[in-house]
Amino acid sequence: MPLTDEQTQEVREQRNRSLVTRRAVSEGLEEQLYTAHPVLDHGFIRVIDYMGNDEAIVQAARVSYGAGTKKLRNDRGLIRYLMRNDHTTPFEMCEIKLHVKLPIFVARQWIRHRTANVNEYSARYSVLDREFYIPESEALASQSNANRQGRERSLPVAEAEHAISVFRSDSARAYDHYQELLSGEGKQGLARELARINLPQNIYTQWYWKIDLNNLFRFVLLRSDAHAQYEIRAYALEIARIVRLWVPMAWSAFEDCKLGGKSLTSSQLECVRRKLRGETIEFEDSNLSKREWDELAELWL
Repeated sequence: MPLTDEQTQEVREQRNRSLVTRRAVSEGLEEQLYTAHPVLDHGFIRVIDYMGNDEAIVQAARVSYGAGTKKLRNDRGLIRYLMRNDHTTPFEMCEIKLHVKLPIFVARQWIRHRTANVNEYSARYSVLDREFYIPESEALASQSNANRQGRERSLPVAEAEHAISVFRSDSARAYDHYQELLSGEGKQGLARELARINLPQNIYTQWYWKIDLNNLFRFVLLRSDAHAQYEIRAYALEIARIVRLWVPMAWSAFEDCKLGGKSLTSSQLECVRRKLRGETIEFEDSNLSKREWDELAELWL
């Protein structure tokens, strides 16, 4: 379990507390509040707070009072229209704050999404826990020849076991030296802000991460994609599950229009029109780059 006994007790106390509110709530997300959902070997995601729900999106789009008098199917249709036509502002009216525990190398990818507010655990003030991300053997693969930032074939068992052994031994050695530097030979020890510099990127950190729904959709779209790194994709998929419970109508529109949709260039669209007219199209006369042609070919197969 990624939580200590003290943290588990804190979560229990938070979930047992009940407050009266007049604000819009999401019943699905209320059930998720404060609960830690495990990700990877020692990580987790938990919802700390949120603002808004599906009705808040509709209300912002119509600039109306309360839930209004529109029928549910009209609300659903409006949300789909907003999503389909990239009218993003109403989705920005919903926000969520997550507590995330994650390996540092994942955090450095994650922080590229600069549209969020972040407050991270500081190793200048506190001592990091002895927790490291060690991949399962199934997650270990060789470097892709086609994608410089991706994996390709699974490693043979012996190579995978060796890699895991190296990860574990290097992580343990680095943390032993970290503790040694903190304690020092004398009474003082090295400052925490300096002792941390030799720690590996697979050590776990934590942060509070607050973001609006529109930019959260963007995060999920990019990081849940099959081409994203497995480790950050694991977090994105857990966030997707949470968002589905929070704003089910908005999620349904996002899943259909964005996750399951595809944008085309004008040249690709012209190829589609030609194919619908019954023409035979080859790469040489498509006016597309090789990558554009391969993307379009995937849609046709």
